[in-house]
Amino acid sequence: MKNTYPTPKKGTSVHFSGHETFPLRQMWLKKLFEQAVDGGLIKKSSLTDAKAIAEFGVGKNMVASIRHWGLACGIMVENGDSFRIRNLAKEILSDGGLDPYAENPSTAWLAHWQLACEGTRSTTWYWLFNHVTAPTFTRLELEEPLALYAHKHNPKHRLSASTISRDLETCLRSYAPRSADGSPEDFAEPLLGELGLLQEVHKGQYAFRRGPKASLHDGIFAYALVDFWDRTAEGQSSLAFEQIAYGEGAPGRVFKLDEESVAQRLISLSDFTKCKLEWTDSAGLRQVHRRKFSPEDKKDLIRRAYD
Repeated sequence: MKNTYPTPKKGTSVHFSGHETFPLRQMWLKKLFEQAVDGGLIKKSSLTDAKAIAEFGVGKNMVASIRHWGLACGIMVENGDSFRIRNLAKEILSDGGLDPYAENPSTAWLAHWQLACEGTRSTTWYWLFNHVTAPTFTRLELEEPLALYAHKHNPKHRLSASTISRDLETCLRSYAPRSADGSPEDFAEPLLGELGLLQEVHKGQYAFRRGPKASLHDGIFAYALVDFWDRTAEGQSSLAFEQIAYGEGAPGRVFKLDEESVAQRLISLSDFTKCKLEWTDSAGLRQVHRRKFSPEDKKDLIRRAYD
């Protein structure tokens, strides 16, 4: 495998730990959400003391992992000596909310988007879905180029080979759980495994599943497009098809959609968004035009994915 991966984007950090090697499980986000009090605050101490660990019903390392996934998936943010549950997470995970038990595929797609579109706390996820182009690959083949990617970003920060290896293993198992051997925890279906983004074609050898992604709702795709647009081309009234399909951190790459699938979704966006996003294909120039999206408009795209 050639080491031809780009230099990390300026202004982003590298992060290769925190999950304690546990992939994100379906009920963990709900478990975390249930710890919130006082309008959505979780005391940091409540995730470290013995009583809290007993309430979670899992081991100390798993509680640390749940904390990590809550931050990495954007469920909560730092707030002094507490964590604050984000409003959208409240809408989704509250009892009687859009998806209180994280059973709807849209919740898993949102978590994947958060992990792989920018990778603030999930560098391996971002790197894997945006920079690995080989038709098949093994964990061992990925270790050196990922280490080089991290080194280019911060030459002074030393990462051990074992840290890189564990993070890659956790990332791959998040999408393609082990099929044989391992502990009972290895057989528990990870939240991201249902997305069908990655498969183990032979023991230890993986490949992306590129294609239309039937469980990906248009609302999640539209939200991801606007989110990508806001981060990379804020102020631009149009975005080229190639950038949406192939750009770093773009929906086409992160969701592993083929070119035809991206085009079909873009064509349907005009009706779905009431012309706030409009596809044009004139004289060979394929692009999407947008009108203003407020933060509430973006959230509404997500809400519609749960209708």
